[in-house]
Amino acid sequence: MNGFLPRGRHLLADLHGIAPERLTNPAAIETLLRAAADAAGSTPVGGHFHPFGPGLGVTGVLLLKESHISIHTWPEHGFAAVDVFMCGDARPERAVEVIQTALAAESLSLREVARG
Repeated sequence: MNGFLPRGRHLLADLHGIAPERLTNPAAIETLLRAAADAAGSTPVGGHFHPFGPGLGVTGVLLLKESHISIHTWPEHGFAAVDVFMCGDARPERAVEVIQTALAAESLSLREVARG
């Protein structure tokens, strides 16, 4: 790409085949994203997680010094959409691995976009 050096890596992960009960608790989702950030070598600076009601999904974002991790869940479909955008020396693929393992997703579709 003619000397293009990306400023960050943005991973887009679609996780399927997840037990619905793993996708409904905003506190558990926040704890998971914080563990994922730690595994990636990034630093959380804030976050917000919103439940849509009993048995329904969660949307949330963990703000990082290196950018962010966001998630939106659909328990009724056993699906979670996750974005991991990190710059510097952080390793976003490690965050995705932690999330996939913790959610026990049956399948993962992963795309990467170089940003900057």
